[in-house]
Amino acid sequence: QVQLVESGGGSVQAGGSLTLSCAASEYSYNMYCMGWFRQAPGKEREGVATIDWHGATEYAGTVKDRFRISRDNANDVLYLQMNNLQPDDSAMYYCATGPWRAKPTLRESHYDTWGPGAQVTVSA
Repeated sequence: QVQLVESGGGSVQAGGSLTLSCAASEYSYNMYCMGWFRQAPGKEREGVATIDWHGATEYAGTVKDRFRISRDNANDVLYLQMNNLQPDDSAMYYCATGPWRAKPTLRESHYDTWGPGAQVTVSA
């Protein structure tokens, strides 16, 4: 069973930047799709960005112009570069993996392996 571990979370002021990483313990065919999700206190978890093996991406509208998702297939690592962070971006961020799909999706149901999460806090 592949294990995922996020890192790079922390606290920043509004307008700042952070880069999250997600390392997989090993390669799995179930890593064709990789994505970032987030959950703020009192809110449902939402999709942030996803990328497939070939680099096709999908972003939530709220982050599309500020965040960039990428992956290192050789080393089984997923990244999320977050720029111009705002207080509304404060949340626990989770990485997740899922099997092949024709197009990337932010639907949670497609992803079946999840990391424990990394906290991102943005102060005004």
